[in-house]
Amino acid sequence: MACMDRVSPALKQILLKLYLADKSIEIDHHLYEFGSIEYHIQSQASNPLLAYLSISIPPLCHGILPNNLSPYTIEMVKGICPNVVEIEEPARDGFQLTLKLNLYQIPRNKDYVKVIGDISSVQSVILSSQLKEILWNVNSDDASPGMYKPIKLVYHPREPFFVIRQPQRIIAVFPIRFREKSDIVIATTFFQELMDVGNSDKWTKTPPCTWSAIPPPELRGEAFEDLSTNGGFFSFDISSRHVEGKRLDKTVWNLLNFNTYVRNHVKSTKGFIHRRMRKRMENLVQVLHGTNSEENEQAKQVKQRQGFRYTTKLVRSSKHTMKQRWRTLGRKIKRFHFRLKIHGFTRFRQRWLRFPKFSSTKYTKLE
Repeated sequence: MACMDRVSPALKQILLKLYLADKSIEIDHHLYEFGSIEYHIQSQASNPLLAYLSISIPPLCHGILPNNLSPYTIEMVKGICPNVVEIEEPARDGFQLTLKLNLYQIPRNKDYVKVIGDISSVQSVILSSQLKEILWNVNSDDASPGMYKPIKLVYHPREPFFVIRQPQRIIAVFPIRFREKSDIVIATTFFQELMDVGNSDKWTKTPPCTWSAIPPPELRGEAFEDLSTNGGFFSFDISSRHVEGKRLDKTVWNLLNFNTYVRNHVKSTKGFIHRRMRKRMENLVQVLHGTNSEENEQAKQVKQRQGFRYTTKLVRSSKHTMKQRWRTLGRKIKRFHFRLKIHGFTRFRQRWLRFPKFSSTKYTKLE
């Protein structure tokens, strides 16, 4: 997703590092950003405050804009920081523009951050200048029939949009594409609300906007792959007063970043929904946890009561059981005192174990 800020954050970070370095450093770095934009930054350790920035930006519209930058775009780039930025001729191989950055010309105060930020916004200056050249002659009544044909602008390969230049107005049409069905639902709702707000009496100065699930009549005859969308087509009707003076720069930048704005809104909405769902889930968990705590406390009390009753019952039953056991043990011990009885032993003793009978004759003691 593109950054809606005009300043390139990666380029700004490298230039600040080069400017604020305590010792001499050498940089030879390539950067790639949204929209097939390429940067090449070079600096030597012998003179680190003298850097070279090469830029390669494909034209927004092939066939209408030249591959090389126009004189108007060159003049816009020169106006960024005249004391710091110089255009090298010719540009480095493979790049459309090479800038010589005299970083030692930047004052050592709080303004250096703003100056480096302005230098880092060179890509937004070039893109805005290209679109301004297309929208420049809005009021031209001598437009040929070919000028009414839709102009395909490609800021990103997957997010092209169309500009139809007509007498006294310009129509900008954005085919919207998403990968997830949930994004389509959120975006469709957002488009309907944007139409209601944008076409109200309070916002009469803004360009009227419309949304349709089918391609508008102005795009008839365009390639099928450009018209195959799942999020519909959103259109702006831009009149001459929207491109006068300072409004032109703001209108151009809003058109370049409309797709990014929509995707950022969808992403933020999904994040908000997820946060609300998590918050609600946490509240439900707390309620359930409180209910479970109360139930657990009640169950604990019931168990304590039942446990007390069971203990009392167990003590009583244990006393009775011990008495029974002691009685049984006492009976077993008493059995050991009784004579052992063997069945049939009396008869066996009478028949076979007879002892001899001795007479009662008295014996005389021998002397």
